[in-house]
Amino acid sequence: MPRAGLTADRLVAAAADLADEAGYENVTLSALARRFGVKDASLYAHVRGLRDLRTRLALLAGGEMIDRIAAAVAGRTGKEALAAFANAYREYALAHPGRYAATQLPPHQFPVTGSPVLRRTAEITYGLLRAYGLREPDLTDAVRLLRSTFHGYCALESAGAFGDPRDVRASWDRVVDALHIALVNWPRDAAD
Repeated sequence: MPRAGLTADRLVAAAADLADEAGYENVTLSALARRFGVKDASLYAHVRGLRDLRTRLALLAGGEMIDRIAAAVAGRTGKEALAAFANAYREYALAHPGRYAATQLPPHQFPVTGSPVLRRTAEITYGLLRAYGLREPDLTDAVRLLRSTFHGYCALESAGAFGDPRDVRASWDRVVDALHIALVNWPRDAAD
């Protein structure tokens, strides 16, 4: 019987695949139930509902993404680390659009703020930026700069919004160069 093999982990993995195939917005309990050949109610033995499923999906995707980023930046510093971080981020976002979309939950919809995935993400990101000599509140501002730049670029690229004949990867590399320059020359308060 199909439901005998259902677990929360299998449901979340299937939701991640569905997100990449059909789009994050199409991840529903009904769609998953159809995928497993069971009734929607059968899923509630494994997840509390759609919000729980999407939170678990966000943690799965966030873990996958930060694992790739961590492997890319290992042993690197400065511009080399920034480029490795940026490239791993972009590659994941483009290869797994549904999973990536799941990682973009607003904080008020993401109740697992103390999760190991989020702590690891913060440690790696803040570690990268501390190498530029930044400290709070500049660290938070720099994280927001990187996230908005990376996310915006990936969203536009995924949508096919870059129509100029210039190679998209060449533009990406220039964006990373510009971010490095911005981080090296970060405006400091007079008190610093």
